[in-house]
Amino acid sequence: MKILDGNYLAATERRIAELRTLWDAPLPGRALVVWDQQSRLIERVFLTEHGQASERSLLGEVLQDVVAGDLWIADRNFCTLGFLDGLGSRQARFVIRQHGQLQGTPQSQPRRGGRTEAVEQVWEQAVTIHHPGRPRTLRRVTVQLIKPTRDGDHELHVFTNLTVREASAAKVAELYGRRWRIEEVFLELQTALCCEVQTLGYPRAALFAFSVALVLQNTISMLMGSLRAAHGQAVVDEQVSGVLLAQELRKTYDGMMVQIPPKQWSFLATIPLPQFAALLNALAKQLNLSRYPKHPRGPKKTPLKKKRYRNGHHVSTAKILALRKPPP
Repeated sequence: MKILDGNYLAATERRIAELRTLWDAPLPGRALVVWDQQSRLIERVFLTEHGQASERSLLGEVLQDVVAGDLWIADRNFCTLGFLDGLGSRQARFVIRQHGQLQGTPQSQPRRGGRTEAVEQVWEQAVTIHHPGRPRTLRRVTVQLIKPTRDGDHELHVFTNLTVREASAAKVAELYGRRWRIEEVFLELQTALCCEVQTLGYPRAALFAFSVALVLQNTISMLMGSLRAAHGQAVVDEQVSGVLLAQELRKTYDGMMVQIPPKQWSFLATIPLPQFAALLNALAKQLNLSRYPKHPRGPKKTPLKKKRYRNGHHVSTAKILALRKPPP
C-alpha cells in the first residue's frame, strides 16, 4: 500500500544575485513522495527544479515505477484520466479522491455500503470514466462526513478499482482515511530534520538537502520499528516522539563519534541483515522511552475573526496588553 503526496519546498532567502531585486518568493522546487505504509519507509521521490510546476507534471514518472498488485492512495490532485488509466493498465489498484473536473457517467443508483469506524455513512455506485479509446467502469464511494472539511465539504467521493470482494465500500473509505499519515512524515521532516534550508537558493542544492532528509527520515523509521518490536506498537505510536528522538541523535552524534572511533562501526556495513536487526532490537530494549514523551495536540479551536486589514499599519504589543482585563 503506497501513499502518494506532493510537497513544494518553502521559499528561500534571496542570496543569489538574480533574486535580490524580486519581491516574489523564490521557490526552489517541488517533490512527489511515495510512502509505503507497511514498512513506513519512503520508497521513492520524484523531483523537479521548477517551483511552480504542478504535481501532475510528475505523474508520468510515477507511472514508470508502478508494479502490478500495488495499491496507490492519493488525494484529488492526482485524480486524472491518464493517471487512473495508467494504474489500471499496469494491473495496480488505487483509492483516489475524485476531482471535481473528473465527473464520469453513473451506471447505477447509489446504494448503502455500511459505515466506517467513525460511524460515517458510506454509499457506492458504478461510474464510467471516458479515457480516449478505453472507457473504464470504477466504483465511486461516497462518505457522508460527520464533521465537514476545512473547505466546507460534507461529502467525500473516492474512485477505486478494487472489487467488492477485495474491499467493501466502508473499507475503501477507511483506506483513504489513512492518507493523512504521510502528513505526519512531512511534519517530522520539517520540524526534526530541517528538510527545507532557507539559505539554499539554487534548486539542485535545495532538492539535494531535501533528499538527504528523506534518507534520514527512513533511518528514524527504522529505529522506531525496532522500538515497536521491543516495546509494542501501541506504546511507541502513542507515547514516543520521533521529533525528540531525532533531536537526541543530533545532540549526541558529535560526542559519540569522538568517544567511539569510526573503525568500530565498520562491521555494521557487512553483517547480515537478520543479525543487524537483532542488534537493533537488543539496543531498543535498553532505551528509556520516558525520555521521549509525545505531547498530543488538543482539539483544534475555531480561529477568531480578525479586524479589518490596513496596509502598512502596525500596533504596539505593550499597548494592546495594557488593555487586557484583569481576571475576576
